[in-house]
Amino acid sequence: MDDKDFESVLTAVCKALTEEVRSSKAIHKPALFEARARALLQLKLMEIGQHEAFDAVPQGFPDIVVGRYGAEVKFTENDTWRSIANSVSEGQRAKSVERIYLIFGKIGGVPEVKWAEYGDSIVHVRTSHVPRFEIEIGSDRSLFSQIGTTYEKFRTLPMNEKMPFIREYAKGRLKEGERLWWLNHNENDEQQHTLPLNVKIYMDLPTEDKRKLRAEAALLCPRVVGSSRDRLKYRDAVSYLMTYHGVLCPQARDLFSAGSVAGKARGGNYLQRALLDIQTEMKQAAQYLETGLFQEYWGGVPKQNDRLNWWLSKADQIATSWKPSDVMFLEK
Repeated sequence: MDDKDFESVLTAVCKALTEEVRSSKAIHKPALFEARARALLQLKLMEIGQHEAFDAVPQGFPDIVVGRYGAEVKFTENDTWRSIANSVSEGQRAKSVERIYLIFGKIGGVPEVKWAEYGDSIVHVRTSHVPRFEIEIGSDRSLFSQIGTTYEKFRTLPMNEKMPFIREYAKGRLKEGERLWWLNHNENDEQQHTLPLNVKIYMDLPTEDKRKLRAEAALLCPRVVGSSRDRLKYRDAVSYLMTYHGVLCPQARDLFSAGSVAGKARGGNYLQRALLDIQTEMKQAAQYLETGLFQEYWGGVPKQNDRLNWWLSKADQIATSWKPSDVMFLEK
């Protein structure tokens, strides 16, 4: 049996399924629809003299395996040809399957069942805690044309080589001010950042931890030195604490502008004094923070010895009432 033979069988199966879902609600449930698709596929294969046994794939991918072919079955009660599919990793993929097709039952609107090649139908990656494909029948935009590869090449990659493609795709879709809450640093680095499950409140942390976190946030987000009229100046710093440390800071000014972080003196530039107070911690952070973070927040990764100079150059451009390079890191 070649591709043309199997595709003709899929056409017959979808035609029969369309007639059934339009005439009766007997299989208007995901499990019942899949079972009927499986039975009809086997029946239509036998009609053309194909008697290959179906492999049992409990919780596997795809749903139906027939030798080198597979069929993933999707069902929706909505009037749409789009659905969430399997994990990007495809860890449960049947080893014998070389080509995968999609059988999609749409019950909303005018009920209909169609088939398509699985890879051609993948249009998006939903980057939740486990990145998952989204598929759409009839779409003219393939995910893989957007990320510069093909499904067949992509699926054979190990997960650490898939993630750079997914990361760049996700970053390209971010709106201004948005950040990824996960980060795979590079394809040779097995470390991955994930959002901590236990959220901590900034004000409840020990003083030493507060200083360390403020230093990291200030270094990565030089916009904190901006004008007090910039209502978004602390956005990235607060986001960093939340997404990379699971620390919630309800009052952004507590990080840099409050009297509690600027010393006992009153008046003058509170922010300047707060940053001067954590210079040592900022120097340390410039050395130990992972390179992926500088790439994420700075758009590049200066050499370790150049990072403070980069920060000063950027901060000088942002600050309005003082010049950070005149007072900070004078003894580098």
